[in-house]
Amino acid sequence: MDLIDSPEPGSNTPEFTVSEVAGSVKKLIETELGWVRIKGEVGRVVIARSGHMYFDLKDDRSVLSCMTWKGQVSALGMVPEEGMEVVAEGKMTASGFQSKFALNAQRIAVAGEGALMALLEKRKKQLASEGLFDETLKQPLPYLPDVIGVVTSLQGAVIRDILHRLRDRFPRKVLIWPVAVQGAACAPEVARAIAGFNALRPGGSMPRPDLLIVARGGGSVEDLWGFNEEIVARAAAASDIPLISAVGHETDTTLIDFVSDRRAPTPTAAAELAVPVRHELAAWVEQAEARMTTALSGGLTRRAQRLRDVARALPRPTALVETPRQRLDLIGDRLGPALMAGVQRRAVALSQTSGGLRPSTLRRMIVDGQRRLDGLAARLAPALQRNIHATTERYVSRTARFDVARLGHDVQQRQQDLKQVVARITDAGSRRHTDLSRKVEAMDRLRMTLGYKATLARGFAIVRSDGGVVTTKKDAKAAQSLDIEFADGVMSVGAGTAKPRKAAAKPPEQGSLF
Repeated sequence: MDLIDSPEPGSNTPEFTVSEVAGSVKKLIETELGWVRIKGEVGRVVIARSGHMYFDLKDDRSVLSCMTWKGQVSALGMVPEEGMEVVAEGKMTASGFQSKFALNAQRIAVAGEGALMALLEKRKKQLASEGLFDETLKQPLPYLPDVIGVVTSLQGAVIRDILHRLRDRFPRKVLIWPVAVQGAACAPEVARAIAGFNALRPGGSMPRPDLLIVARGGGSVEDLWGFNEEIVARAAAASDIPLISAVGHETDTTLIDFVSDRRAPTPTAAAELAVPVRHELAAWVEQAEARMTTALSGGLTRRAQRLRDVARALPRPTALVETPRQRLDLIGDRLGPALMAGVQRRAVALSQTSGGLRPSTLRRMIVDGQRRLDGLAARLAPALQRNIHATTERYVSRTARFDVARLGHDVQQRQQDLKQVVARITDAGSRRHTDLSRKVEAMDRLRMTLGYKATLARGFAIVRSDGGVVTTKKDAKAAQSLDIEFADGVMSVGAGTAKPRKAAAKPPEQGSLF
């Protein structure tokens, strides 16, 4: 044995525990990668009872697990759905006790549609452009069909749920056309079943259904894809028999839902839409019959008694005419004098009012009116906004206490009433503003009528000398030159040749008109 042993390769490497290695990997991933943006197609999406959301991002080669904690879900911006192509942002993290890494997604934005979703959207746009989704093409469901045709698989609980619900509510004849509800055979078999039911003749050996139900349980997008095929959508749109689609759960939507006459959230709900409850219908008919008989009898009795009472209270026809005829004669005698007296009173009132009018008074009234008009205009918009806001809050507070699904029609009616109130308030403000503007314009025209310019236009003139107004004959003889202002200009007389010139813009403070 050598005095100094040669160590074996790697024998001096320090030892780590599993937790230490996992912790180092976790720290390395979170430190090196940090905040990342990852693009991919959304796979499965699971929302746990705790509120946390888990989903997968995948491409053609790999799958990355992602999770969003309960407190981060509301800030995502959108809820991912299977098949969508998105860009997820967040921090990379690792689970130390399972040696797995994942993305803690904190923001999600749509990057593009997945292959299936893009194809579905293309088909939806094409069929919508052809008018297959038009509401006017949808047929009303029969209230109580005699025969119901069901297109579904014989395997599973869907057909049992439908039959059980029909048996409980109102037993009807049911024809079942078994088909494949997923896979490559699903679409052609469902289309043939719908066309086959429509091909049955009324009164034949095989009864023709009055209503069709196309049903399937829930599943992924791939499982339900057969009901997104164009052949199925066109067969449902061409059906002469009213059709209810009940494919998947309430959150699942396929192309057949858009072209069917009615969509049910579940197969059981489709059975409930197909028939009413027998006992409730019979009880309602009996109650309606009793109420109709009672109302008819009571109405006839009341109308007969009212007719007799009115007949006793009616006076003679001549008595009805005598009093109005006398009143007409009296009014006709007083009409002429009353008209003359009214004209005289109004003439006196007009003279009194016109005597008190002054340009300064008119200007003051115009300024006051303009000030009030500006004040009203400034308060109009805030007042309308406050009224709209208060009315909106009142309607919101009221609708919060009721079930929106039951009172949707009432809410729409109240919204229309609110719009009408806002329109009336706006119209009233506009009319008020227009009226005030017209009054201001009328006052301004009256001011111009009462000014000295209007007097000059009627044939009068103003005589000035040395900048002052000449009011007497004596002053006119003593003046060396006179400036006479007419409606169309000023003419100078004396101290040279008379020269016409433009009228002065400033009104006279004092003077005589002749």
